[in-house]
Amino acid sequence: MAKLFYTGNREAKLLSKIETSKERERIKTISTIRDNVDAFSNKVAMKLIEKGLVETVSKSSVENQIARCLDTLCKAEDFDIDYMIAPLRTIVPNPNIASLYLTAFIVEKLINHKDVIDIFGSDEDIYFCIQKELSAILPKA
Repeated sequence: MAKLFYTGNREAKLLSKIETSKERERIKTISTIRDNVDAFSNKVAMKLIEKGLVETVSKSSVENQIARCLDTLCKAEDFDIDYMIAPLRTIVPNPNIASLYLTAFIVEKLINHKDVIDIFGSDEDIYFCIQKELSAILPKA
């Protein structure tokens, strides 16, 4: 839910508008992902493997894990999402919630999957690879 600040001064109104726009962007992103889980997970898995950021014995296994992660993101509460992305929150100045969530999943959980040999590159490299694919499916504002 959007956080509303009602103290009557201009700063509070501006903060409320910023918080509302962030919440609107979050909802729009999660809704778009919900509608494109399979296609998006395929594109992300392919790019991560092509760029050499993820080394695996099975691309389909990585794709399935990413699809599960995205499905979990679509059903998760705000607290669970914030908890998952907390270590990576400062990776970029204005991060996308879904890209951060997926980056955290890859760095923290996918690395321990039986079909993943290793994860290469920095957190930023993984984030930007995911963000590039996500920006391709998000509607232009």
